[in-house]
Amino acid sequence: MSKNTGFSITSANRYSLALFELAEENNLLSQIEDQSLSMLNLINQSNDFYNLIKDPTINQEDLSKVINMIVEKNKFDTLFKNFLNFLVQKRRFFFVERILKSFIETCSKKRGELKAELRSAKNLSSDEITKITELLTKNFSSKIKLNYEYDESLIGGLVVQVGSTMVDTSIKNKLKKIENRMIEV
Repeated sequence: MSKNTGFSITSANRYSLALFELAEENNLLSQIEDQSLSMLNLINQSNDFYNLIKDPTINQEDLSKVINMIVEKNKFDTLFKNFLNFLVQKRRFFFVERILKSFIETCSKKRGELKAELRSAKNLSSDEITKITELLTKNFSSKIKLNYEYDESLIGGLVVQVGSTMVDTSIKNKLKKIENRMIEV
C-alpha cells in the first residue's frame, strides 16, 4: 500500500494534535473541546450537513460560507473557525469528523481519563450512570469518561468495557455461551 493512498488515521491525529496545541497555547482548550463536540453533534444530527461534507463536488467557497454561517450561529471561537476553514482550504474538511473525534480523545488522554463504554438492557437513570462511573473510577484508579448506550438486545444485564478490559454480564452473552456448549456436545 502506498503512503499516498487516502487520509490515514495518522494524518487525522496530526491535524487534531495541531488543534490541541493551538487551543492549549491560547488557553482555549475547554472551549474548543465543547465546540468540537457541538460540531460532531451537528454532523451526526443533520443528514444534509453530513452529505455536504462528504460531497466531493462541493466548491470550497460554498463550503467556507456554510462553515462561517455555522460558526456565527453557534458563536464558535475564531481559532476554531480558522481551523475549520484551514481544513477546507487544504481539502481535508471531508475528514473533519475523524479529526475532531481524535482531538476530543487527545483532550481526554491529556486529562488522564480512561474511555469506557457501558451498554445496558435497561434504560439507566443519570444517578445509576453516575454511580457506575464512580465505581469504575475507584476500581481503575483513574478518571473515567463513560459513553452510555441503552441496548435492549442484551435482554438483561450490562456490558462494560474500559480499555481492553471487558465485563459482559448480559443474558444475551450467557445464552450465547449455552448455545456454544450445546453445539460442542
